Amino acid sequence: MLDNKQIERLEAKAVNSARTRQPLYAARKKIFPKRASGSFRRFKWLVMAITLGIYYLTPWQRWDRGAFAPDQAVLIDLANRRFYFFFIEIWPQEFYYVACLLVMAGVGLFLITSTVGRAWCGYACLQTVWVDLFLVVERAIEGDRNARMKLDAASWTARKLFLRVSKHAVWLVIAVATGGAWIFYFADAPKLLGEVVTGTAAPVAYVTIAVLTGTTYVFGGLMREQVCTYMCPWPRIQAAMLDENSLTVTYNDWRGEPRSRHAKKASAAGQSVGDCVDCKTCVAVCPMGIDIRDGQQLECITCALCIDACDSIMEKLGKERGLISYATLSDYNSNMAVATAGGTRPIDPTLVRTAGGAFSDKLAHFHIRKIFRLRTYIYLGAWSAIGLVLVYSLLTRERLELNVLHDRNPQFVTLSDGSIRNGYTVKLLNMTPEPRTIVVTMRGLEGAQMSLVGSDVPTGRSFAIPVEPDRLKTLKIFVRQPARQIRGQTQTFTFIANDKASLESDRYIATFNAPERTK
Repeated sequence: MLDNKQIERLEAKAVNSARTRQPLYAARKKIFPKRASGSFRRFKWLVMAITLGIYYLTPWQRWDRGAFAPDQAVLIDLANRRFYFFFIEIWPQEFYYVACLLVMAGVGLFLITSTVGRAWCGYACLQTVWVDLFLVVERAIEGDRNARMKLDAASWTARKLFLRVSKHAVWLVIAVATGGAWIFYFADAPKLLGEVVTGTAAPVAYVTIAVLTGTTYVFGGLMREQVCTYMCPWPRIQAAMLDENSLTVTYNDWRGEPRSRHAKKASAAGQSVGDCVDCKTCVAVCPMGIDIRDGQQLECITCALCIDACDSIMEKLGKERGLISYATLSDYNSNMAVATAGGTRPIDPTLVRTAGGAFSDKLAHFHIRKIFRLRTYIYLGAWSAIGLVLVYSLLTRERLELNVLHDRNPQFVTLSDGSIRNGYTVKLLNMTPEPRTIVVTMRGLEGAQMSLVGSDVPTGRSFAIPVEPDRLKTLKIFVRQPARQIRGQTQTFTFIANDKASLESDRYIATFNAPERTK
């Protein structure tokens, strides 16, 4: 049995252990990316301008489809179950076109990742684009990296409050514009904008704007790199897409190590130093807050801003660019083998730079030859095949459809003169934004005649039916065959729908039922 003192000591130990226990989740460390400049940064500006322009401006583009169809170039018309994309109109039963586009997007993502790593994440992902936009606003209001860090650490003053309120206000405006732009894809943009402003729009429009405003503001402004690191599954999936011939942003430590802030002094003292001066500029510009010199990391989105930052430092120091570069693992290993002698690190930094320079003229050709390999050819072939089939199907598809349903109860009716009548529901689908006159004809079934229910059109074997644009026309047709011409209990014949103006046609093989003959 434990005495009271022993119990007290155990309880005190447990309390102290609980106090010193590490939290399950580490607190987020704020990242203050420094503005970078260089070719990759300019490319990111270009991609951001194009993608944002497409997103915000596309609903306002017009496309003339005639008097009977909307003139918005891109429109998801849920009310009428249509999807308009410039000259293409997709009906619900043609959703496989959208499925093919999604498959192409997936295969394309595999192709890009297997060749140039997470280029999608680094340049064109929605999260990346909007975070870049929010950072532009943040730098414009609060200043660059050092100014923002100083402001964040300072106590609350009127100036700090004004800057923070201004920044978040602009972020909210961008977020509202993002949510508002999305709803314009589902209705006529000018008309819907007027309804939203006047408060007469449907409640779902305001709910959608509110949800997208919240997600854009939180993901792009507050969470930023956490979305890429913890919420997005692609960083964990993309590893399966990479191999030794995939281009990724790489720190060439065979050239940069050992790093030193005092390279001249170390060289004068006979010490071996690399090209890296440990300035940490690559870390300062990284929007994910990582150090690329630590090797490949899950958080890296390969935006290549660290390449721009490092190249600028190398130029100032009079050294060769490319200490951080796009490289494949096979490139890295080859350069490492040249830059090391007998498996040891080079002692002469000139040798390191010379080795790198000897490869520099060959790397471009080496990259092209290596990244396009069997794996990428398979991805490219699959992507191209799906695209070609999709284009061919779109160019050759018929815009007229015929569907026929035979009456099930009763399957036939015997008339007073002994003839047999069958009933059919005929559906004519005009998938063009223009009115058409469709000629419905029956072929086969000797001696049979058609009659159109609810119409004064005389019986016959052919009817001319007007069909409104983008509409389904439903007809009730009776087919009657004299008893003497019936050739069996079940006969087949063909309904043919034909548009003589466009030369489009469709057909349906139907069944005519009759009673079993008694001998």
